[in-house]
Amino acid sequence: MAISSPIGKRLRQARTRMGLSQKELGIRAGFDEFSASPRMNQYERGKHAPDFETAAKLAAVLGVPTPFFYAEDDGMAELILRLGQLSPNHRNLLIDQLKGQLDP
Repeated sequence: MAISSPIGKRLRQARTRMGLSQKELGIRAGFDEFSASPRMNQYERGKHAPDFETAAKLAAVLGVPTPFFYAEDDGMAELILRLGQLSPNHRNLLIDQLKGQLDP
């Protein structure tokens, strides 16, 4: 059984959260205005997947960490979003706390 990519779902989720159209997102990510909407539509439907560089550009426009697009589990996706909002210092503190609680 093939596993479908979570990229389309996550891309649509982040785009709608920002209130952007597919075309507007594509243009902000640097796509040609005439291909922006069809290209984004293909990504969201899962017909094509963006390469990592394109995913990183889309993530920057949408204000989400790039790994968010690859999270299959909704809870993990939420954690990635929350972690991305933390400062590097707070992120390191949280990692240290988790290590202390999870290490044997």
